[in-house]
Amino acid sequence: MNRHIALGLAAALAVASPALAQQPKSELRPSQAPETAPKASEAGKAPMAPGLEEAADPFAAYQRGFYASAFQLALKRVETNRTDAAAMTLLGQLYREGNGAPRDPKEAARWFRLAADLGDSNAAFAYGVSLLKGDGVPLDRAAAQQQFQRAAEKNHAEALYNLGVMAIEDSPGAPDFKKATDYFLRGAAAGSADAAYSLGVLYHNGRGVDHNDHEAVGWFKQAAEADNVPGMVEYAIMLFNGEGIEAQLAGAARWILKAAHRNNPVAQNRAARLLAAGRGVQTNLVEAMKWHLLARNAGIQDEWLDGRLTQLSASQRATVEEAVKKFNGG
Repeated sequence: MNRHIALGLAAALAVASPALAQQPKSELRPSQAPETAPKASEAGKAPMAPGLEEAADPFAAYQRGFYASAFQLALKRVETNRTDAAAMTLLGQLYREGNGAPRDPKEAARWFRLAADLGDSNAAFAYGVSLLKGDGVPLDRAAAQQQFQRAAEKNHAEALYNLGVMAIEDSPGAPDFKKATDYFLRGAAAGSADAAYSLGVLYHNGRGVDHNDHEAVGWFKQAAEADNVPGMVEYAIMLFNGEGIEAQLAGAARWILKAAHRNNPVAQNRAARLLAAGRGVQTNLVEAMKWHLLARNAGIQDEWLDGRLTQLSASQRATVEEAVKKFNGG
């Protein structure tokens, strides 16, 4: 696989996602909320009636999806205590999302700035993202970087990751991969899966550090285990090829299939090849062609798999097309 540097910056207060390679273009992405994001097991569920905790705690209300209550409770906390930076940050988040209040990027940025000035690292990160995107404030990458540095001083994982990205993208002259590596190391230690993935890319390519596949596979594994989908793909490829680690075909196939189910086109293409050839998994041409069509629809061409597709019977082809439709929610 071509592991190129195609960087994306973490956006504001939600769920972290991939960064360095396997994405066709740079992308601003969310990060974690300040202990307010709904748990994965609760995502998509309609909120129940507020309980005692949600009726008193704006963060509990937000976590359970009671956004109007969260907004009113956070506002009341700020009116009572003008230095309640956490409540200010939550108000900014609700304005940014348009939950519990009309979406208002300008008002969101105002609350983030107020909370950042009171020393809240999540607010500094969120305000930095507003500046980076020009969301409610004039676009200003230098000012965004300053806010990320404020958050990084308090070990904010995604702020450290973003500073690593900016060391590559924004350094005068050549990208400063060594500085980026230092930020990514700190970010990974603080819990950023994107930073761990980025370190894997740098160690594999020998940028800012000596080439070391053993180190690379360790960072890709850390990213994969933290639910970073590109990390799953890179770890699987190194497992399959025995790069920096003993080859493990079945383990590689498990990670590839997990990433394929997360709609990663590269993983879908690799899953198709593994299933068609019976490498690390039992041969299943129908399942292989499902993944092939999904990857092909995303722009990944593969003549060998196209040839295998022609070997399907009419009934098998109908089964594949139905499986693709079901995967896409049809």
